[in-house]
Amino acid sequence: MADIKVIIPAVNEGDSIGKVVSQLPKTVSEIIVVNNGSTDNTIENAQKAGATVITENQRGYGYACLKGLDYIGKQSKAPDIIVFIDGDYSDYPEELDKVVAPILNENMDLVIGARKKELREAGSMTFPQIFGNELATFLMRLFFRAKFTDLGPFRAIKYDKLQELEMQDKTYGWTVEMQLKALRKKLAYTEVPVRYKKRIGVSKVSGTVKGAIFAGIKILGWIFKYSIK
Repeated sequence: MADIKVIIPAVNEGDSIGKVVSQLPKTVSEIIVVNNGSTDNTIENAQKAGATVITENQRGYGYACLKGLDYIGKQSKAPDIIVFIDGDYSDYPEELDKVVAPILNENMDLVIGARKKELREAGSMTFPQIFGNELATFLMRLFFRAKFTDLGPFRAIKYDKLQELEMQDKTYGWTVEMQLKALRKKLAYTEVPVRYKKRIGVSKVSGTVKGAIFAGIKILGWIFKYSIK
């Protein structure tokens, strides 16, 4: 059986994190919640649900993901697969088995959970999210002949392949960096359609004008950087 570990970056997700952790399949060997500066009961609720909680005080999605990977890298045995999922309960944690299936059954390296329109709850993605996803994936198709349709945060990747990517982005560009580097490394990738619902609480990115603008700039920056290499 494959050793699967889950990394969940979390900032003030006290109302949702317990649901995410408790509803992940038992096939997961460890759930790592990276507390990224929470001031609510995120830590307590994550621990109560059975997660390992570590802290990254430097705010940023990429900072939190890198902290989780650093923690895993210090363990005596490397996992086979890393899954990333948000802590806001917008994804369906029980669909993890569906997301990792192409790695287990088809020898894929990277799987993106694609938030298809027909599977999204009305209002679950904001206009900036939808527009940003469509623009970014269009540019990836244009410049790199990619087949991605989404930058969805619910994703699975072989641990050894993730190590090869040498991830660097500390903030909003983490997801697109992973996909661009996977293209550059010619990793075997695919998407699986996943359901998506309105998050619990307010988004730190799409819920603010500043967050949406900075996320857009960072995502486009990574794409154009790779397009001229």
